[in-house]
Order: sequence, then C-alpha cells, then structure tokens
Amino acid sequence: MKRKFWLLLTLVFALSMVLAACADTTTDGETETDSGSDSGEKAKAGEPQKGGKVTYGFGQPFKGLLEPGLYEGEDDKHILDFMTDELVQTNDELEPEPGMTDYEVDKDAKTVTLTIKDDIKWHDGEPLVAEDIAYAYEVIADPDYEGSRFPNVEMIEGAKEYQQGKADDISGIDIKDDKTIVVHLTDVAPNTIDNLWSYPMPKHYYKDIAVKDLPDSDQVRKNPIGTGPFKVKKIVPGEMVELERFDDYWQGEPYLDGVVYKVIDGSLASGSLKNGEIDVMKIPSSQYEEVKESDNLDLHEESALSFTYIGFKFGHWDKKEKKNIMDNDKFENKKLRQAMAYAIDRQGILDSFSNGLGELIEAPMPPVSWAKADESELTTYDYDPEKAKKLLDETGYKDVDDDGWREDPDGKKFTVNFDSMSGTDISEPRAEYILQNWQDVGINAKLNGGSLKEMNLFYDTVEKDDESVETFMGVWGLASDPDPTGLWKVDDLWNYPRWVNKESDKLIEEGLSDKAFDRDYRKNAYVEWQQLVNEELPMIFLYTPVDVYAVNKRVQNVHTNSFTAIKDPYLWWVTDAGGSN
Repeated sequence: MKRKFWLLLTLVFALSMVLAACADTTTDGETETDSGSDSGEKAKAGEPQKGGKVTYGFGQPFKGLLEPGLYEGEDDKHILDFMTDELVQTNDELEPEPGMTDYEVDKDAKTVTLTIKDDIKWHDGEPLVAEDIAYAYEVIADPDYEGSRFPNVEMIEGAKEYQQGKADDISGIDIKDDKTIVVHLTDVAPNTIDNLWSYPMPKHYYKDIAVKDLPDSDQVRKNPIGTGPFKVKKIVPGEMVELERFDDYWQGEPYLDGVVYKVIDGSLASGSLKNGEIDVMKIPSSQYEEVKESDNLDLHEESALSFTYIGFKFGHWDKKEKKNIMDNDKFENKKLRQAMAYAIDRQGILDSFSNGLGELIEAPMPPVSWAKADESELTTYDYDPEKAKKLLDETGYKDVDDDGWREDPDGKKFTVNFDSMSGTDISEPRAEYILQNWQDVGINAKLNGGSLKEMNLFYDTVEKDDESVETFMGVWGLASDPDPTGLWKVDDLWNYPRWVNKESDKLIEEGLSDKAFDRDYRKNAYVEWQQLVNEELPMIFLYTPVDVYAVNKRVQNVHTNSFTAIKDPYLWWVTDAGGSN
C-alpha cells in the first residue's frame, strides 16, 4: 500500500504509495478539474461556525479494519482519513511535506530523522511518542504480520532479518528521546520519504495483543483510536461509523461536532445527495449528469491517481515464502492476452457507462503522473474485433467443432471466468458488455459463479487466489510517486495477477537506484517499464478516472486534490451549525 487510497482497492499501497483497493464507485476520465481552492470564496460568505455534523457517503459496506497498517480498501480508508494523520503528508502538488513530524533525510549517512511536533495526542489522551513510530515498523516487519505494507519498512536496517525471525529487534531503529527517532536505512532512494511507512501505531494500546490477533481485536474493530480530528463514537459494522470531535486535536479544535460515515446503495447516490441525506460523496460516473444539475450541490472534479483494469490470473501467493508463484498457464500466451485486449471496446465502456468521462490508458501510469510514457512510445490496443479474431486464429484458438465457441490449441473447450464487483447501477450492464465483447470474437466468457461480487468478497476471492478466478476487473488507487513497487514485484502481495517478470523487477529497482536521483534517468526507467508491461499485458489497461465529489453547499472548506477527498476535515464547517443534521 503506498500512501493513499483506495481505494479500493486501491486503493495500497507498498512503497511510494499507500495503495488502496478501490470500490466500483469511481468516475472515469479526465476533464477540467476543480482543485477545491474555491473554499476561500465560500468563507467570504460568513465566518466559520462551530457545531453541526456532516454525513459522508460510500457505496459499499466497509470491512472495519480501522488501523492504517491493516486496512486494505477504500471503504476503510475514508473512515481512517477522518481519525488518523500521517507523519509525512502529501500536498496539492503531490509532493511530501511535514505532517505530524518534521523530517530530515541524510543521503550520505543513509538515515531519516523524524521529530514529532508538539502536543499531539492519541484519542485516549496519551501522547504520541517515538516508540509509537518504532512499534509500527516492528508490527509491519513481524513474522506474523499478514498485511501488505512490508515494502514500506524493508529499507530499514535489520527489518528483513526481523521478519525472517533471525533477529529479536530491528537494528536500524534508534529512538533518541520521546519525540525523536533516527531510522537507519540499507539505502536511500529518490522516494525514500514517500516510501517509509507514515502512520504510527499506539503501542500502549496494542502492546498486549499478538500481531497475528490485531486484525480481529476489539482495539481495531470496535474501539479504534488515532491522532486525527475526529474519534470513533459508534460503529455499526458494515453500515455506519459515527465520529465525534476530538477537542485535543493537535492542529486545533475542529469546527464540526462530528462526522457520520454512512454506507448507502450506490444506485441511490444522486437521490441521497439531492435530498440532503448525504452531504459529501464520490459519485458514480453514471449519475454525473443527474447530479451536476442539482442546485444544492457543488462538484469537485479531480484527475485521479488510479486506474481501472482487467487482470489475468497467472498463479498464486506463496504465504510461507511471501512471494508470487506463476503456476497457471492458461493465459501464458501473450498473443492470447493481446487478442482479448483488442476485443474490448474500452471507449464504448466509457461512453455507455461513464458519460464519456474517461481517458484510455495503455500502461498503469495515470496521466497526472510526471513519469507517464507518451502514447507514441506504447502499443495502442484500440477496439478491433477482427484483429482479435486473427490473433486468436494464429495462436490456435479456433472453433473446431462449429459450436460458435473457440477451443484451445489442444482442441479442448476454452472458457473464461470473469469476476467483477457489484455496487452501482452500471456494474452489471458493464460486466455484461465486456463479456459480450469477448463472446463476439468466439470466446466463451461468463460471470464467475453467475453473479457479481460485493466489494469485500471480490477482493477476498481475488487476493486468496480462488481457483475459479481467471480474469477480474479491478481498480487501483495510487500514490503521488510513480514507483510501481507494491503492485508488480515478485514479493508484492497486491500483485493480484501473480505475474512475475525479472525484467520488470529490474526496471522497477532501477527507478530507485542512485542514478535515479536524476529525474530524467528515473523517468526513462519507468518509461521502459511501461513499455514492457504494455507489450506483455499482464492486465488489460482500461482507463484512468476523474473522481467527482459532490458536496452539499451547506458544507464549507471541503478541499480536494488528486490524492484525497478528505483533506484537513478539521477545517470543514456547516452554514447551519446546530441544524437538523
């Protein structure tokens, strides 16, 4: 999970981003954006008022892993955005800046020094101390830790030895005093400060819980705490979280009395926003036209740090070895994968289901990234069913028994299972559209199990490499730094296709080498990597979205960027403080 959300998924992440697996509620494409900077104009209408509540809507049930080191999806991430803060945060220019700590990176000494700012407390009143930072590193590197954040700490001296059970502590952690920690690294990379895990864990609160038991503990599931502007008051699992103002918040007492995070049916988003049941929500793209006509809503449109894809399953995750194993040869033929890509009408998907709000991509690098390859440097997989048929014929996938469906090169029946998430009104027809595209070129494709899956079930099934999963449509939310680590390497849990390629790993590592401190050199490494995955096509890259956030006009100072919709919520206020909400 590098630093963000998602997602989702995804949105996880892994080194330079907290990736998050994303829910199927994203909008799509790239349009003129509203950076959220209009908050100053709103403030002129009146001084901020204290009091009132805001309801934040989300279109999928949440899992309830309310600890940054454990969560996996956008569903939990949005809750955590209200109740936690980062040691190092990301600004509107998508660059790191001090959060709860000031920091200093010493390239020669290979150290990062973090100094905690004054008067930061956990929600239970205990102060944030350097041991909480060290403890987070230790949990993530623990042999019993089953999450995906180890890439965020593996650069710390002794972390790998600790994870492998060869050491009793992490030798690179040096606590100077309650407010200062020096982290010794095996190497300093161009994005070290982006990569290093940025959330402390309350050691005093978790210390009596075994690491393997943390995900199911009451401290995480029922009574989570953080250092953010709002603290959890009540949880209705999968349905609602009520948060209240944290009066001792280090950046100042929040204006709002609280926030309600509420799960609603995604198909009802526009109506819930119009009638005021929901104040803030990322809207499904299919409802964009309807929502934008609402007089009571402001829309914030942001080019997203995310992408939508169709993945192929090449193998499984070896839990003991903590690496991906390619042992499923069904899609090993590159021309088969390319044929299946040419068969997909990506623009038709955007036009039919996302109001045309989208930009097609040929590699997993969003257009907002400085490292994105030019289109001329990549193969474009435009919709071309005739080309798809020709490639299938060339690779031996032919209809030998005249039943309308292609057999594999050995003459055996060739079927393709497809998994996708439920959650919005377009989920099912979009999945059927994709299946029809494949069926039109003679591929017998069908929904795995006959139906779509709820988000958490979908990602559980895909991550656990259920044998029935063959192709799947997902969304990944990325971070500001373009480092692909976390999703693509042999030892990345979130490499859901389980695609292993030595050249890919080599290019990813080259992008973090000493030479990569030269930004042009680093970009060239990532362009080569994009060209590789564009050719090998372990995924069919569909599009990158624009996230559209609808905000009730009663809510002031909501500031969005490509990284988050929940930036500085302690500054949010409502014009009707003390009103019905």
